[in-house]
Amino acid sequence: MDVVYLFYHDREINVPFSGSCGARLFQRFAESGLGYWDQRRQQFVLENAASAETAVKRLLSGTPWVAVNRRPEEPVLVNGFFERPWQGAGRPGSFSGGEASPPVFSSRPPVAKAGADGVSVRGFAASDRGDAACLSRAKPQPEIFAGHWLEKLETELRARKYSPRTVLSYVHYNRAFCSFIRKTPDAVDEEDIKKYLAYLDKSLDLSTSSMNLAISSLKFFYTGILKKPVAKDLYRPRHDKRLPCVLSRQEVSLMLDTEKNPKHRLLLMLAYSSGLRVSEVVALKKENIDFSRKTIFVRAAKGRKDRYTLLSDRASRFIKEYCNLYSIGGGDEGEGWLFPGQDRKAHLSIRSAQCVFEKALRNASINKPISIHGLRHTFATHLLENGIDARYIQNLLGHASLRTTERYTHVARKNLLKIQSPLDVPPVSPTE
Repeated sequence: MDVVYLFYHDREINVPFSGSCGARLFQRFAESGLGYWDQRRQQFVLENAASAETAVKRLLSGTPWVAVNRRPEEPVLVNGFFERPWQGAGRPGSFSGGEASPPVFSSRPPVAKAGADGVSVRGFAASDRGDAACLSRAKPQPEIFAGHWLEKLETELRARKYSPRTVLSYVHYNRAFCSFIRKTPDAVDEEDIKKYLAYLDKSLDLSTSSMNLAISSLKFFYTGILKKPVAKDLYRPRHDKRLPCVLSRQEVSLMLDTEKNPKHRLLLMLAYSSGLRVSEVVALKKENIDFSRKTIFVRAAKGRKDRYTLLSDRASRFIKEYCNLYSIGGGDEGEGWLFPGQDRKAHLSIRSAQCVFEKALRNASINKPISIHGLRHTFATHLLENGIDARYIQNLLGHASLRTTERYTHVARKNLLKIQSPLDVPPVSPTE
């Protein structure tokens, strides 16, 4: 049985190939443009796991796959084994001796060689000549966007002091673009970029925000660095005017009460009570908490802006007991992290915080389509419902424009509760 392993590591998905993987699937990955082939490690590398995950599973349709280290509470995810008939002897999952044996991957991908009956590939049955020939033609292509091209982009991004996440995103989309069109940057034309953007929409079904990020990445490199007009007049898709999903006060209370892990409860409590982004809450240190002034200092947030936000009384009491319980001090070298990772010199990862929130929703039986960022939306909405002026909320959230904050007025129910539906208005009798 062909089995594909997906190894999740930080923001990457690593997909090794060997003789146990079908040739057609190997070619499908090579032509997808989702990532690049790492010749040294003999595996495909998909750099943006969040956006590539859905497309990868679409490529693996009909093929059993195993996802490893996908989430902390879900270390191994197995899919597609029971939809296909078992081709070996004995019961599924075992061999003639009855002992289970995992798929074996060789250190190198299958190598094509000519035999007496034509082209064959080591590790494939003789009947798979068509697959063997297909694989021999689909040799892994060297990465195009590398060397001095990659150095040019990274140097310019760091010279302008772009954030590490922006650097990763810009490098990813430029690398994926060259992998998709199989051209070096100096040979790219305007039609190539349009084809790639059409592919992102049709095949990967990226959101409007992701599409705009891809356009910004390409314009930065080709217009700003190479001075080529190929990306100058690109049309940006209009943003979807969607309202944020928020939790009710009862749902927030239920979610916090059902979370029994003190570290996880405090993380969720601060994200909601102070309106923090997930990247801000995981990077908090004890020294950022001012208990006397009841404020939290957020250093170098989005746009490298500092700001102060609220510290609730309940969260303040919890933090003091929490720091005593886990011996969290205000020292340097990362020892003051409120939410340390496995290595105490580093804080908890963003993905781990997202998993904490997702697990808390399941434990509280809340089925709303909401992410941990929704706690920030909920914070702003509940303040508006309490009568707080939008300009104060703008400062607490760190929004550059009041228009960004005003969208919460469409979600807040303070004024809506005063409006009575016509269905609830009793009809006027004819005699009146």
